[in-house]
Amino acid sequence: MEKKIGVYICTGCGIGEALNPEQLGNVAQEEYGVAVCKTHPFLCSKEGVDVIKSDIAEGVNTIVIAACSPRVMYDLFNFDGCIVDRVNIREQVAWCQPPGEEDTQMMAEDYLRMGLAKVNKMELPEPYKPEEEMSRDVLVVGGGAAGLAAALAAADAGYKVTLVEKEKELGGFVRKVKEVATLPYKAFKSGYLDEYIEKVKNHENITVYTEAKILKTAGGPGLFDVTISQNGSSVEHRFGAIVLAAGWVPYDPKKLDPKLGYGRYDNVVTGVEFEEMLAQGNLKRPKDGGSVNSVAFLLCAGSRDPNHLPYCSTTCCISSLKQALQIKEQNPDANVYVFFKEMRTPGQAEDLYRKAQEAGVIFLRCQDPQVESGATGLTVKGYEDLVGEEVEVDGLDLVVLATGMVPVTAFGENVVAKPEDQKEEEEPVPTDIILKSDVLNLEYRQGPEVPILKYGFPDSHFICFPYESRRTGIYAAGCVRRPMGVATAIEDGTGAAMKAIQCIEMVHKGMAVHPRAGDMSFPEFFMQRCTQCKRCTVECPFGAINEDEKANPLPNPTRCRRCGVCMGACPERIISFKNYSVGMIGDMIKAMNVPDEYEEKPRILVLACENDSYPALDMAGVRRMKYNPWIRVIPLRCLGSMNLIWIADALSSGIDGVLLLGCKYGEDYQCHFIRGSELANIRLGKIKETLDRLVLESERVRFETVSITDYAKLPEILDDFAKKIEEIGPNPYKGF
Repeated sequence: MEKKIGVYICTGCGIGEALNPEQLGNVAQEEYGVAVCKTHPFLCSKEGVDVIKSDIAEGVNTIVIAACSPRVMYDLFNFDGCIVDRVNIREQVAWCQPPGEEDTQMMAEDYLRMGLAKVNKMELPEPYKPEEEMSRDVLVVGGGAAGLAAALAAADAGYKVTLVEKEKELGGFVRKVKEVATLPYKAFKSGYLDEYIEKVKNHENITVYTEAKILKTAGGPGLFDVTISQNGSSVEHRFGAIVLAAGWVPYDPKKLDPKLGYGRYDNVVTGVEFEEMLAQGNLKRPKDGGSVNSVAFLLCAGSRDPNHLPYCSTTCCISSLKQALQIKEQNPDANVYVFFKEMRTPGQAEDLYRKAQEAGVIFLRCQDPQVESGATGLTVKGYEDLVGEEVEVDGLDLVVLATGMVPVTAFGENVVAKPEDQKEEEEPVPTDIILKSDVLNLEYRQGPEVPILKYGFPDSHFICFPYESRRTGIYAAGCVRRPMGVATAIEDGTGAAMKAIQCIEMVHKGMAVHPRAGDMSFPEFFMQRCTQCKRCTVECPFGAINEDEKANPLPNPTRCRRCGVCMGACPERIISFKNYSVGMIGDMIKAMNVPDEYEEKPRILVLACENDSYPALDMAGVRRMKYNPWIRVIPLRCLGSMNLIWIADALSSGIDGVLLLGCKYGEDYQCHFIRGSELANIRLGKIKETLDRLVLESERVRFETVSITDYAKLPEILDDFAKKIEEIGPNPYKGF
């Protein structure tokens, strides 16, 4: 469209006292010839917004607002049908620089130039609307507590639901349990899920497949084409989103340390086996069928152990307390012992612990118990931490090992590592852990299941997006997501269903879901220049790009999270968004006014992640923390979207240093886009070699990891880098 640009400069919140708005207006009018340029004392007021709306009615369709951070007032400055860009001259200029200084004014003018350069390249995003009909149906995989809750929540909200369960009956593990210990922990409840099962079976919006499995899952949100197999026949259905509630299995007791006695002594059983004995009314010694009058429970059998399950399985303590009390209910004179490392009964579950103590259950805090055979039965020995001496409990009829939870996604062969994806001259991209676990059977180029963490649970951003998997539109719930009890699993299933519904509604509008919720842009590929290098498909953290038989990328826009990692990965720069592109950021860099070396005013470009480091810069400004005035910040959707050409553009423009501010990466990453900052750091290794060859100091480019809570450290980081640039000296390419 033909652009009529309006620039609106706010002078409120101290901006007018710190800057010269008239000079800012001159930059817009004299250097860029904008059609409209106005100042207002409170642009976010109704009167200020009405000024903009009146100009829109007069034909202004491209708006640059020089005021507060784009992270605030975004609802007020949202004008349908108009290109809008926000220039942050409050938090990152007026509030972090001395008022009235020449450098402060120069910083604001540069930011306005960069905003105007950006809107000149921007186009209005057009929502993605596939030619195929999209579905609003929800697929739930797994008929346990979480799956039943997810199915009911979505169905009650008016969505058609298909529930697929591999067993003959619904209910999952809870169906095999005689009684469940749950809120308020005053008594145990049998048939805990019966009501849920009946509601699911009789709900008009729910179709149930039992003794069934998923043969194939293709497509993406709104377009998932799923083949379901049942009793030798198969049916295909299209779904809008998927809830993965496939559940868990107990840790294999055969892998436990032999000193715990499993496999050596018949009367050593797991908590799951003990539960089956209770449910069948067959509480007898497995070895000889004798009565059970003395039992020891050994908690954390393999859990919280770096050689087995390093994590806590959450429910073992509560389940063992319940089982101990069930023995006491059957035989009040029975001797029941619980050997524990730390007793974990949070919240009202403490009542269960207290109830067991009152019933006469004996608790021993022992970190390393071992089981032996004695003259009158089994013996458990160990060092009791509280009394500070060795203890020995003998004459035991039964020893019960509380083994932990393992998600069903933790099994199978790793199928994702493909050496042919890496070219010799390229830096290796970290591979995901994807196991062929035969749950979803995804037809994704990146692997047949969702990526998992090293312990087998689906990978996601556990702080910000707890239900999301790395495959957009697929939401994990229940014990496949993390260990939890049945009540928590029901809440979890409901939460995952709500996320699935949100995903369905947003993709029908052509919008992105998390974390750029509402973004209507999506990557466009200029295929004429594609060299089939596979970098976009390899580096995309979300599996949003498949390949055809000739290795041409096949984008799936409804899977896309709009992070731009593919754009940063592409050496040919053929990938762009209508409002975010390599050329656009390049023009913003070139729009900076770079003083010559004699003015002794170096310029430092900061490429900052919009999810962590950019907000941290805002927070530093809110607290009036000062930092070096040579800084010029450009927010990136993700540092993984950084294309190396931007650093080359910056240095060739005479900019003296480039600082990349990304998220923490590694096993406990904080990147909203999983590995964006890690990929940026990998790419940075190449640019440093290039700088050395060009006789430009590699210290001119630096990478720092910053979390949103590190705002207090940012001024020191920025000032330290500025000091280093001053030591190195001016960029020799100034003026060329």
